[in-house]
Amino acid sequence: MPHHIPLITTLAAALGAALLLGVLARKLRLPPLAGYLLAGILIGPHTPGFVGDLALAGELSEIGIILLMFGVGLHFSPRELAEARGVAVPGALVGMSVATLLGWGLARLWGWTDGQGLVFGICLSVASTVVLLRALQERGSIGSRAGQVAVGWLVVEDLAMVVALVLVPVAAALIDGRVPAGMLTGMGVGPQAILLSLLITLGKVAVFVALMLVVGSRVMPWVLSLVGGLRSRELFSLAALVAALGVAYIAYVAFGVSFALGAFLSGLVLGQSPLSQKAAEQTLPLRDAFAVLFFVSVGMLFDPRILVEQPFAVVAATLVVMLGKSVAAWIIARLRGMSEAEALMIAASLSQIGEFSFILASLGVAERVMPAIGRDLVLAVALLTIALNPAVFWLADQAAARLTVRRGPR
Repeated sequence: MPHHIPLITTLAAALGAALLLGVLARKLRLPPLAGYLLAGILIGPHTPGFVGDLALAGELSEIGIILLMFGVGLHFSPRELAEARGVAVPGALVGMSVATLLGWGLARLWGWTDGQGLVFGICLSVASTVVLLRALQERGSIGSRAGQVAVGWLVVEDLAMVVALVLVPVAAALIDGRVPAGMLTGMGVGPQAILLSLLITLGKVAVFVALMLVVGSRVMPWVLSLVGGLRSRELFSLAALVAALGVAYIAYVAFGVSFALGAFLSGLVLGQSPLSQKAAEQTLPLRDAFAVLFFVSVGMLFDPRILVEQPFAVVAATLVVMLGKSVAAWIIARLRGMSEAEALMIAASLSQIGEFSFILASLGVAERVMPAIGRDLVLAVALLTIALNPAVFWLADQAAARLTVRRGPR
């Protein structure tokens, strides 16, 4: 007898459409990613025909982010993360500041308030976890120096966004002269309340990181080795998945840390186990399948009408991400001693926006600190920058090759 099966229906439609259009994109010598995005548009609510369950697609894509970050953490040692901090920390902070200021300037030109411009600018300042890691994996560059710096840069941006998601709606409302929604009533709406929110957020993040590095680094590898000693492939795969999803869930619910950062730290501490390579291999098929769902879910959110109604705004905001943020990243990487080729790779890696931008844009609209059109613009910019990211990498490779040839005779 027929019954309501939204999960299976959404999975079948999303993966089926992604497969067909991904193959077509490959035949046309385009990246499969373009096909995945188009698949999302076709099954989304803004195009005629079948409409998938957007909420379910979003949650499924979160699993892809978790598994992808878990896999990166397995290959990324604390020593490498510490070595990358000299470029990643100042680079992420300065790069986000540049993109935020440019986005704020655009918003002011459009007649938005300062608070709305602040939220919009920050939405344009943070790269997509999935896109960056997927691009580095396909190029085999995660283990390179530039790849390590790019991942470290991403982690710093994630940490900054954890704080931003708490403080930005509050700060934007105060800038615009409104009482922020959900503000602590006992503290009023002044600097004390903002400082308290900041300290609570940073304290939760610090406690979680400390627990993972001090306790988790001893307990989790031991448990994985214990399960591995049972010589059961199913149990070992289950243990790896529980480590990724369980820690990410606890990080989000108990400490207010993003799923991505929680999964990354889980993989980081498990990377100390001799079975870390096996764990990476066991979770690879699921990582690939759920990462595809992320791109489909992005396409489902996109309303193509924004391209016709606000073309100049879309182009201007896209240039902020692809030129403003990338140029800033290149300059910072060069100033910190990286080669021109490495700086170009980092700049290309960061020339897009993604999941955190969606979350902050949606929160900004819900808290009435950004107009609804701002969320549509963020989605349009995300779709365009994600689709164009392979072309940006190609241009970066061409520029690096020309620099190498030019300096050859010297």
